[in-house]
Amino acid sequence: MGKMTPDEMLDRILQRDRRYARDAYAFVHEALQFTVQRTGRKGHVTGRELCEGMCEFALAQFGRLARTVLDQWGVRKSEDVGEIVFNMVEVGLLKKREEDAREDFVGAVNFEEALDHAFELHLKPEEPHGTCGSS
Repeated sequence: MGKMTPDEMLDRILQRDRRYARDAYAFVHEALQFTVQRTGRKGHVTGRELCEGMCEFALAQFGRLARTVLDQWGVRKSEDVGEIVFNMVEVGLLKKREEDAREDFVGAVNFEEALDHAFELHLKPEEPHGTCGSS
């Protein structure tokens, strides 16, 4: 058998791990590219940087629906991002450094805060105005 295509590699992941949707893998890969570009470095970012970049990318792509979309794909916390990354590493879709570990993603980002609270309105109470007709 020759070299597998990226789609075949992804098929292999999905055969053994059904926790995450196919779209989740594509999105994490796109978010990785976005994050690398944003940092200005070549090729490697930390687990925390990837999770932060992914949240920013998700908000740009999906707005208020970002958390809902990720949830539909099975991505509910930063540890899920780590699982996706390391699944891709295991089949050769991504590379890792010796010091990289799944634990780098544990508690890296709180998705509720990063995705939901980005849209909270912070309104100051209005100061009372004079009554109608007063000068």
